[in-house]
Amino acid sequence: MSQLVEQRLQMLADAGLTPVLQRCRKGVEKEALRVTGGGDLARTRHPLALGSALTNRYITTDFSEALLEFVTPAFTSTWETLQFLCDIHQFVYRHVGDELLWAASMPCLLESEDAIPVARYGESNVAKMKTIYRLGLGHRYGRMMQTISGVHFNFSLPEEFWDHYQELEKDTSRSQDFRSASYFRLLRNVRRMGWLILYLFGNSPAICRCFASAEQAGLEEFDKGTLYLPFATSLRMSDLGYKNSSQAGLDISFDGVDGYVKTLLKAVTTPTPAFQKIGVKVDGEYRQISANILQVENEYYGLVRPKRIVRSGEMPSRALKHRGVEYVELRALDVSLLDPAGINQNQMRFIEAFLIYCLLEDSPLLEAREIQETESNQLLVARQGRKPGLRLSRNGEQVRLQDWADEICGQLVGISDLLDDGSGSTLYQDALELQRDAIRDPERIPSAVILTEMKKTGESFFTIAQRISEQHKDYFLGLGEEDSLRLQFLTAEAAASIERQKEIEASDQGSFEEYLHSYFAQAEQLI
Repeated sequence: MSQLVEQRLQMLADAGLTPVLQRCRKGVEKEALRVTGGGDLARTRHPLALGSALTNRYITTDFSEALLEFVTPAFTSTWETLQFLCDIHQFVYRHVGDELLWAASMPCLLESEDAIPVARYGESNVAKMKTIYRLGLGHRYGRMMQTISGVHFNFSLPEEFWDHYQELEKDTSRSQDFRSASYFRLLRNVRRMGWLILYLFGNSPAICRCFASAEQAGLEEFDKGTLYLPFATSLRMSDLGYKNSSQAGLDISFDGVDGYVKTLLKAVTTPTPAFQKIGVKVDGEYRQISANILQVENEYYGLVRPKRIVRSGEMPSRALKHRGVEYVELRALDVSLLDPAGINQNQMRFIEAFLIYCLLEDSPLLEAREIQETESNQLLVARQGRKPGLRLSRNGEQVRLQDWADEICGQLVGISDLLDDGSGSTLYQDALELQRDAIRDPERIPSAVILTEMKKTGESFFTIAQRISEQHKDYFLGLGEEDSLRLQFLTAEAAASIERQKEIEASDQGSFEEYLHSYFAQAEQLI
């Protein structure tokens, strides 16, 4: 273990903070496309029984009316997080009729861009802004890319941890500044080592041919309907998906809150010729919110982001600037095809230990050369991660992926021991050992398991994803407990969310143009 990490762990243990560190909070945001029983993208509106996509706290939509997003609260136990996510799935499946929730990150059977319905949120100004932003994404990057699903893992350390940790570190800065600086150290290390998450948990080694041509994407043909790369881990996180060239030149600083906010807002307020050609309002209809590099901050497709819960009408950058980082959002996870909820507890436990390591390890500022290295490593792992002998770049030197991965996992041993301490179990140690086994034998990695299954059965990517989607539906519908307290709770939330949307629409004042001007005036105050 790194001497610095070992010292900090020992310091925390000596101060009696082990139980505090065991109360880190974990939440999940999981996306899933609604599709017909035959696997086509659903054209139906967001089901009314699921409540308002604008105001439901747990069930909303992302880009499309068909792209559901499930949001759990943050819990201290991975079991509670997964249980809540499963309960949402169970609830939703009782209200989507014959439709399925697509079990894979990469979509299938997309007829055309125009056949993908953009999400609608009502008639209020905030609702219009959300829809126009999505229309803009479609014009900028194409609607097909926006149908890719993923899992976001939200992580924070308990309030009690920070005061003690700052005292142990002998840091005399303002507590909010110390916390934010610590989270940014974590963020920088995730950027350095986040390729490991793609490697271990990538679930998208193949795509349907409708998504791209082989020539366009540099892929190989698996069968007449499937394209793939033999050693790919996460095509979702490659240049084919979210790592597209449109944001390649976007230089967002991870030095700290001030630099992050400044560079992000520069992108939000700087026009770019490519998007000016699209037009903002054409023939009286909005095509996008603005012609700037980013319409809003959330358009930045980062591997990991600093987050702060925003107030009504507040820009995320303003929330970060004024109140600091509250939690981090890891966006690198594919939907786990073989898990009914799209993620499992062993994943969450490993990621929790990994993020704690990223917090405790030394984390110098990222220079241009190292940023280029991190981007190159992520792309290489996404497309060729399981290639035997693959080497990545670290501080200008070439290192075997498996050696580096094993080294990182070695750093997690002490952290996993600490997270298990006093529990009477070895859940975190077991989760770590599962991943170490996968590093030793890459055929255990999900992307390899998926391709092996396709080769064994002769199934196309569409066929295997369709079959597993049907199995997941049967699983959730077979759970019973229709009158459980959690399902009653979600039913009540759906009804209440519809009333909240009505209240927002009734209280709206001013035109949409005035609303936009007021919203973006915050940026001018921050720059």
